[in-house]
Amino acid sequence: MRRLKGPAARRRRSGTLPALVRRLGSWVATPALLVGGLYGAYHLSRSPLGQSLLQYAGDRMLDGSARLGLVVTDVKVEGRETTDRDTILAALAAGPGTPILAMSPSRAKEQLETLPWVRSAVVERRLPDTLFVRLVERKPLAWQHGGKVELIDQEGNVIPVTRLDRFAKLPLVVGEGAASHAAGLLDMLATEPDLASRVSAAIRVGDRRWNLRIDNAIDVLLPADSPANAWTQLARLERSSAILKRDVQTVDVRLPDRLVFRVNPEAPKEAPSAKKGRLSAKNT
Repeated sequence: MRRLKGPAARRRRSGTLPALVRRLGSWVATPALLVGGLYGAYHLSRSPLGQSLLQYAGDRMLDGSARLGLVVTDVKVEGRETTDRDTILAALAAGPGTPILAMSPSRAKEQLETLPWVRSAVVERRLPDTLFVRLVERKPLAWQHGGKVELIDQEGNVIPVTRLDRFAKLPLVVGEGAASHAAGLLDMLATEPDLASRVSAAIRVGDRRWNLRIDNAIDVLLPADSPANAWTQLARLERSSAILKRDVQTVDVRLPDRLVFRVNPEAPKEAPSAKKGRLSAKNT
């Protein structure tokens, strides 16, 4: 390797040393300024005057960011089915024109998760101007027990809602043990969605098993053991033979090797003599 000698080498060594000193200085100075700033901010925050100064500085910084265009102009929400948009915006506390850096995603998440229908929430700032919200909402059921009706989610937690009229078409679970077993019931029903859409109520019997009401007309008696197998068998027969579209009152699927049907009784026919009597009375 060739090395420079003479004046050129001396100039290179003399130029390298100041550059190294400047680089080391920047490495030391930057953390020192940061630590010094944090230390000063900490001491300022411990006095009312210092808190006012920090608040003023923070407000000026947010005003400056707003002038640069870092303000909320769009709020995108995914997963919303029941929670209304105005309620979400109120929980975010960040309407159009709010400096986006003034909005706290963690605080907004906490506020959203206090709403009755929200199970979990994710809130993100997407600079320069968008707030993104992803919600997982509770799936409601109507629970009838002890002479009253309440809304519950699939884990059996009561959803605090005062007016129930808008939820009149929800599936109904009935009985004292129904709420705690609702999750398993919904998981089972979801395996056969076409038939599940026709279930209008589920009655918990002896806190051991379910009776299902289909089309508000037909009762299906499920077994305490392996109800999912019986549910699958019923759905398969409905697809192949439409057994639940006949004049059926009850279907008992509690036996593993057979189904027991109870049909609706025929309406009594009017006796001919009665007809004749009314006709003769009309002619007289």
